[in-house]
Amino acid sequence: MNQPDFGELNAFAAVARHGSFTRAGIELGLALPTVSQTIRALEERLGVRLFNRTTRSVALTEAGARLLAEVTPILARLAEALESVNSFRDKPMGTLRIGVMRPYATRLVAPLIPSFQAEYPQIRLEIVVEDARTDLVKAGLDAGVRIGHQVERDMTTLRIAEPFRMIAVASPAYLEACEAPRAPRDLHAHNCIRVRTPWSGALIPWLFERGEARTEVAVEGHLTVNDADLLIRCVLDGVGVGYLPEPLVAAHVEAGELVHLLKGWSGERTGVFLYHPSRRQPPAPLQAFIGFVEARLGEGAARASA
Repeated sequence: MNQPDFGELNAFAAVARHGSFTRAGIELGLALPTVSQTIRALEERLGVRLFNRTTRSVALTEAGARLLAEVTPILARLAEALESVNSFRDKPMGTLRIGVMRPYATRLVAPLIPSFQAEYPQIRLEIVVEDARTDLVKAGLDAGVRIGHQVERDMTTLRIAEPFRMIAVASPAYLEACEAPRAPRDLHAHNCIRVRTPWSGALIPWLFERGEARTEVAVEGHLTVNDADLLIRCVLDGVGVGYLPEPLVAAHVEAGELVHLLKGWSGERTGVFLYHPSRRQPPAPLQAFIGFVEARLGEGAARASA
């Protein structure tokens, strides 16, 4: 029997990890037909079926599960061995995959890309804009960018944006037709645009604090969305009141396009973090990116626990 090669085993592990040929192809940078052909060639080489396939699911057979258990530590050790060579290079090389929550992809990460790629031209950077709370390991991602309270506690984190406030805003056009709220409870009389989280479908609560006072308002309205940029557009167009991160709307407030309502009342967030699994030695491309971000942000970048 001809021995399987690294590419075949790596593709097998990716399909098993994702339970999907399509998602495995995305991780590996391969077309779906190529992944399918690779797995078929491996099965023919071994003389056993590794996956049970239907139109809706992909599951390991007993033989596939046995093979996965045996090759996973071998592939991990091989990846570590290949990664160790990076320490002998003047500049690291390899692929770096980062999952970024949608609102922060263009606002926080995109401005870093040109300078990072100029400084590290041999690193292939892939930014995965995510709407869900993706498991980094299962998704084959090296790191992620999220709001602090959404980061798992066993992750190593680096703050890349300071704590911020959630504030209520509306357009001047909207306020021409109704009186601005004076207290959080007054929002009950307004058309509030609610937001569902893409990862769970739960409505984001409207929480307000002022000193020791804290309240949650169960707002109502004719529109519900699950995207921050769509929410901002609708608020700017006078559809209703929005509850948004202050950094995302500060320029619109300063320009007079939006009005900050209920000044003194706001919800607090812990900031935005770059995070990655806590392990002994992050891969060289990730180390380079972390060092780059720390240098760019200076004292604003602080290692912390989310």
